[in-house]
Amino acid sequence: MSEYERQRLYTLRQLDILDTSPSEGFDRITRMAARLFDLPLAAVSLTDEDRQWFKSRVGTELTEVPRSRSPCSDISATSEVLVIEDFLATERYRNSPQARLGMRFYAGAPLTTQDGYTLGTLCVLGPEPRRASDEELDSLVDLSAMVMGQIELQHALGRVDPITLLPNRNQLAEDLDDLARDRPGVSHYAVAVELGSAPELDTMTRVMGTLQADTLARDGAHELKQKLARGQRIYCIGPCQYLFLSPARNGTRAADHARRLNRQLARVSGWTSLDILVRPAIGITCFDPTETAADEVIRLALSACQHARHHEVSVATYTASLDSAQQRSFRLMTDLHQALASDPRQLRLVFQPRIALDSGRCIGAEALLRWAHPTLGDIPPAEFIPLVDGTRLARPLTRWVLDSAARQAADWFQEGLDIRVSANVMACNFEEPNFARDVLDRLEQCQLPPTAFELELTESALVSRRRQVRKQLRTLANHGVHLAIDDFGTGYSNLAYLVNVPADVLKIDRVFTSTARSKRRESQETLLKAVIELAHTMGFRTVAEGFTPSSMQGLLTRLGCDEGQSFAISRPLTPGAFVDWYGERAAQFRDE
Repeated sequence: MSEYERQRLYTLRQLDILDTSPSEGFDRITRMAARLFDLPLAAVSLTDEDRQWFKSRVGTELTEVPRSRSPCSDISATSEVLVIEDFLATERYRNSPQARLGMRFYAGAPLTTQDGYTLGTLCVLGPEPRRASDEELDSLVDLSAMVMGQIELQHALGRVDPITLLPNRNQLAEDLDDLARDRPGVSHYAVAVELGSAPELDTMTRVMGTLQADTLARDGAHELKQKLARGQRIYCIGPCQYLFLSPARNGTRAADHARRLNRQLARVSGWTSLDILVRPAIGITCFDPTETAADEVIRLALSACQHARHHEVSVATYTASLDSAQQRSFRLMTDLHQALASDPRQLRLVFQPRIALDSGRCIGAEALLRWAHPTLGDIPPAEFIPLVDGTRLARPLTRWVLDSAARQAADWFQEGLDIRVSANVMACNFEEPNFARDVLDRLEQCQLPPTAFELELTESALVSRRRQVRKQLRTLANHGVHLAIDDFGTGYSNLAYLVNVPADVLKIDRVFTSTARSKRRESQETLLKAVIELAHTMGFRTVAEGFTPSSMQGLLTRLGCDEGQSFAISRPLTPGAFVDWYGERAAQFRDE
């Protein structure tokens, strides 16, 4: 196979037109050709490796014929108009597929791409020998150009972003293939530009509408064109996400250019009329097009982009360690899903005691999730819980935690342990319309009084979907389930949402209860006292979390804090170890 034929077939397949459904746009041109020559048969014939496939046809039910001895195949090789006045009068075409179908006359014009590859023909055929006039052949050539324009239009629609009119991911993949062939082994930079994070763009769309989001995408595309070198191709790879390529010569220079570009994009008033705040982030990755697929180039560049956004820097460059961390996160999400579905024994609960600070007696325990990965070992909750929050895994994971905590609490209740077990729920759990009812049903099935159970929720759960959340919280509270606001002071810190929340416990975050340097100790005590007094005024019991060192317990008691939960009291314990600890603690108070 010649190099021309190899490239021609490659071009034909890249157009994604072979074996596609009929199209009226092509059929209209084919009918015009048949009428022009006053012949019964016409076709848009594409020359595949071993066949002539008809994208459009008039006068025949066939969809393809063999390529061997076909005049269409010869046109694909010569790219010239071919007229056969009588098949039977020619040695070459006497046994062609068209002649065997009873045709005698043939005229075909090439379908040639802009880079010179002939994909096939627009051809007309008749059962009688005849001549073709110059006017007929000129018209056939014009119609073949219209067919080629239709092919390229359909191809472009799959490779152009309809909002920005920039080439899209499909075109990027094609261009990288070309780059790999033309400049094998030469590294390039891919620079991803993101005008805003996904939550920010989603909020803008919901508040301002899709037209405003589209305007931002178009304005961003126009601004990038103005800022980059003339002729440098920019791709749209997502909503308000762009990518461009540059030779990998000087990494420092590329990063400096990206930082300048970020500063220019951040001055949004200079390039868009929209009254919005744009927080651009830019990610850079170096790649070899012969070794890295387009999807991987996009992934790595956007990974660097997200790293820049997460660490609040304008530009980040992809590194193996950055990708390793993200690959680990993806693996953890996948493996946790599998663990919940098929091997929940990887998961377990431990319980950290809560004591009344004034008496020292244990009055509760918080259920804390632990995950023993079969190959990675123990995965810290601080690593995998944030990955789960807000995803589809949140609901089944919370369901497992609540089921396990409720069963353990019920066992202890039956054994006579006078404690309240608490478990954490995520903000997205309250999007389940029957969440509260399911919790109450779970407690009833375990024969556990609702008053012996507590749900801990973060401030983010209270400020999102307020009406729906409060309705479910009221249902739980009305049935006796205790509600605690966890990590108070580290989230939104908006006291207004506390007014109508039926919670009865406020857990003060450890940032307020860890011993500060001496010059800050007085202000820390003042702040702690204010938080505790405010909570009491609003009817909340207060729980100090994570206080260090143990001497802080005396201060918290003097300030009126009700309860404490900390390593200074006890580390989280297995259920058996907790029972032993509880028994020793109770015996200590009996002896006193």
